[in-house]
Amino acid sequence: MSRAQRAVAQAVDAQAADAREDSRSAEVPTPGLPLPSIETAATDPPTSTPIARDEELGIDLEGMASWYGGKFQGRQTANGEVFDTNELTAAHRTLPFGTLVRVHNPRNSSSVVVRINDRGPFVDTRIIDLSRAGADAIGMTGDGVALVRLEVMYVPSNHQFHTIQVASFGSRSSASRLRDKLREAGLEAAIESPAEPAVHRVVIQGVLLDDIDNLRADLTQLGYANVLVRRR
Repeated sequence: MSRAQRAVAQAVDAQAADAREDSRSAEVPTPGLPLPSIETAATDPPTSTPIARDEELGIDLEGMASWYGGKFQGRQTANGEVFDTNELTAAHRTLPFGTLVRVHNPRNSSSVVVRINDRGPFVDTRIIDLSRAGADAIGMTGDGVALVRLEVMYVPSNHQFHTIQVASFGSRSSASRLRDKLREAGLEAAIESPAEPAVHRVVIQGVLLDDIDNLRADLTQLGYANVLVRRR
């Protein structure tokens, strides 16, 4: 082969290699389930860092998840949307609408990010109610329920959380009795026990400003009118 022929052959090989590289870079990955959409102002973009730390949200981060669909398909959710069980959404008792939550299923090491657009679940032992798409994504559809861990990814910044301090006790057992009474009434009560002084406070955490008046009215009916509203 002459020098000119070798030069032509090398040029052809180089063109072929470039074409293969272009073909690889043009490949489109197989799409997975779409992330839930976030409706926020352009000046307030979502962030991967929670605006409020998980422990400040006043929610259970581990517990049982369930899913819903069927007769609820096409109905109106608590935030006014039309429920579509094929979208990655979920119901939670207290998290603001628009909150993004990553739901981890430790049994199979899978997870999914869902957007809160509804209220529930209405079973005390469950902490989140997923759409069917969310349940499918973490492999729990067949079982109906699964032990999960929640990770709050994003909370709309126009929401401010407050803590309602219902009462304080010197005895932990007295605080526990009130906490249980409030939970029986459907309120997510908890106990704060600072090391010093030895006071046990019964509180309801993660309360939105718009919900304070209704919550105070509920507490008044239960006999607790003189509550303390705290920023934290």
